[in-house]
Amino acid sequence: MQKKVLSQKDVMFLALGAMLGWGWVVLSGTWINEAGSLGSTIAFLIGGLLVIMIGLTYAELSAAIPESGGGLVFVERAFGRPLAFVAAWGILLGYVSVITFEAVALPTVIDYILPSEHVGYLWTLSEWDVYITWVLIGSGGALALTALNYFGLKPASFFQSIFTLIIAGTGILLLGGALFNGDYGNVQPYFQDGAVGMFAVLVMVPFLFVGFDVIPQVASEINATGKSIGRILIASIVSAVVFYLLIVFGVTLGLSPAQLATTELATADAMVNLLGSQTFGTVLVLGGVAGIITSWNAFIIGGSRILGKMAERKMVPEWFGYIHPKYGTPSHAIIFLGALAFVAPLFGRPALVWIVDAGGVGIVGGYLLVSMAFLKLRKTEPELDRPFRIRNPQVVGWLAIILSIGFILLYFPGMPAALIWPYEWVILGVWILIGAALFIVKRKA
Repeated sequence: MQKKVLSQKDVMFLALGAMLGWGWVVLSGTWINEAGSLGSTIAFLIGGLLVIMIGLTYAELSAAIPESGGGLVFVERAFGRPLAFVAAWGILLGYVSVITFEAVALPTVIDYILPSEHVGYLWTLSEWDVYITWVLIGSGGALALTALNYFGLKPASFFQSIFTLIIAGTGILLLGGALFNGDYGNVQPYFQDGAVGMFAVLVMVPFLFVGFDVIPQVASEINATGKSIGRILIASIVSAVVFYLLIVFGVTLGLSPAQLATTELATADAMVNLLGSQTFGTVLVLGGVAGIITSWNAFIIGGSRILGKMAERKMVPEWFGYIHPKYGTPSHAIIFLGALAFVAPLFGRPALVWIVDAGGVGIVGGYLLVSMAFLKLRKTEPELDRPFRIRNPQVVGWLAIILSIGFILLYFPGMPAALIWPYEWVILGVWILIGAALFIVKRKA
């Protein structure tokens, strides 16, 4: 039995840090350029509300079934082993995609802070030159985070809290600069391209909030009541919505429309304008580095627990389910995920972007199955103790299902988030084939 080492504060920082990655540093200018100041704000409010619908289904189920494994456990209880495997395998792809991508994001961000000529040319993949010095930064980060998680959940959650506070502090600094030094004339135009512009931002929102679902992955290690777990999950989503809205506000007041059209790091440039020193731009980018670390760390925690639960149920080789006798961590699963991150920089940035896009399908597919399980269990187990019991379950459940289907459709050809042919479709197809082969082999065993 795993020890309950996570406090309510630890869990809040775990989920919030997972949702506040690097996107708020590089994408804020795109949001405002696409939809305008008020248009992007409305898009985040609508998108955040829709994500909360999915979050509510997770919150009720996490409180009612506080067992590590999250979607795997919920879907298995509602629909049985085959669909449970599909849900877990899909979410695992999403977690793996983030873990490997962050190993590429880290050296990319370090280049912004300390521009330098990389040496040790290795090869070119998809027109991206891979250098040994660039690889070493990402692989070094992978080693550090793997070791941190290997030696216990508590130290990993401690660092998660520290770096999440750094992100929050950076956001507060930007907000203060905007309130006192911002140009309120920059709020115009309020809208860009009307509904089209708002939709362009809206489709990005759900993917910025991936991460709240790490809470049910560690449910059995949380020292809190089921009701508290549900509340923390929803509070983390609401906090992330507020943070992103504050970023939109700060960047709007910090950069003119002309500056927004040319900036590469809008949030950092806004910080420089608002506080009058390039140093503050570097501080903000360091906040972005903290975001990379918190999302990376959270998905190692969540991904290793998914693998551990799948191994426990003999869905994947039992080697992944090994729990370290001293540190109480799924150490083999952590080593495996760390190894993937260690080699990821060798493939360059374009290949990792393909993996992240394909991984998004897996996560949203998992959301769909959990939402369906939520409704099914409401019907088949009405007497189940639900410490965090939501009102209007039919409305919430069906909205979560419709939302999940809608986001899956966004990946199809002709849609805004369509997967790139052939690369991203091949990655998704290979992952499905590996999963199907594993399921068949383990079922016969």
